[in-house]
Amino acid sequence: MLPKNILVPTDLSESAEHALDYACELARSLGAKVHLLNVIGVPVLGVPELGVALTSSVIDSLIAENQSALDKLAAQRAGKCDLGEVVLRTGDARDVINQTANELNIDLIVMGTHGRRGVSRALLGSVAETVVRSAPCPVLTVRRPSHEHEGRDAA
Repeated sequence: MLPKNILVPTDLSESAEHALDYACELARSLGAKVHLLNVIGVPVLGVPELGVALTSSVIDSLIAENQSALDKLAAQRAGKCDLGEVVLRTGDARDVINQTANELNIDLIVMGTHGRRGVSRALLGSVAETVVRSAPCPVLTVRRPSHEHEGRDAA
């Protein structure tokens, strides 16, 4: 069965933007709708292990900035694909992505991956890896081509 509802979780990075563009092209060719999700992670809102507590005005500012960036991403792609829900939530990204996929009857999740390895992956974890293992639907991970690889292709 071909997907009709595609969820694109974004952390507003270049990798996530590349995945969104990929999802828009895929959705256009399949006649599917793209739903956009940004999750402000719980550790960002307060990092008890570092002794950092953010004030409500800082949190409100962070939410407003992310909503603005999310709306801008959606507006830039309005003519490129059929856009559905544009959602901003707080919580653990891994859980929120899966919850949102269930709520919106998502058939496919398309998400960027940073391709971290070693210590940085161990410290930061992999949201994409966890979602691949626990999602209620298929997950397509899209890695942004590095400039190094692009240069080799052109040579």
